Amino acid sequence: MVAAPEDLLRARGLHHEYEGSPALLDVCVGVREGEILCVTGPRGCGKSTLLGCLSGRLVPARGEVWFDGVPLHTLPVPARERLRRDRFGWIGSEPHLLPELTVWENAALPLLLSGAGRRRARRTACEWLERLDVGYCARSRPGALLQAQRQRVAIARALAHSPAVVFADEPTAPLHQADRAQVLRTLTTAARSHGITVVLASHDARVAGVADRAVTLVDGRRVGPDAPPPTDTPVRPGPEGRAACSLSA
Repeated sequence: MVAAPEDLLRARGLHHEYEGSPALLDVCVGVREGEILCVTGPRGCGKSTLLGCLSGRLVPARGEVWFDGVPLHTLPVPARERLRRDRFGWIGSEPHLLPELTVWENAALPLLLSGAGRRRARRTACEWLERLDVGYCARSRPGALLQAQRQRVAIARALAHSPAVVFADEPTAPLHQADRAQVLRTLTTAARSHGITVVLASHDARVAGVADRAVTLVDGRRVGPDAPPPTDTPVRPGPEGRAACSLSA
């Protein structure tokens, strides 16, 4: 029997809440290296919270998050921030760019922060800006750009340092319908060609269609026939006494 590939990113028994209201309830999920996973579900179901916990932006109230054998849920803040800077990319539904920097400097920021030379950082950033059809804006300031252009710059920034994982929370939200397919195609093509794992969150079925696999949340719980059994209730132990919770399911 061929062993299943080890998950690059996995979470078990995640619980989180906002102001006393549950956002995640006992969520298990695993993501393999190079996989494009889409987290789907209606608005307010916990998609953004799950991406926040998986990326180390949030620490779950209960549960575990592991990246490449490293326990994100127990890392001190400085170590977690270094991991996010060096190994992760983030694309939100709103492009948060630094207004005092040029477009290429914004796109190159992760490279510059990690110690890359300015010339190499600029060349790499401009290559990604060209792929996203905003290379002509490289010398401009973000304030001179349209919202859709700024979002493309944010996507270039998330990809420029070739992260291990890109987290994309409703990445096409500020884009016009005509732009969405091209941006998604660029993101997924880049991920596959560079071996980047992508975790998308979207309620748009067309976004889910570009993924290798989708998991669904409803009211903070993972649902569907492939959802692992709850960790809060006893489950049959697997080999070596581990609970038989399939994190990749």
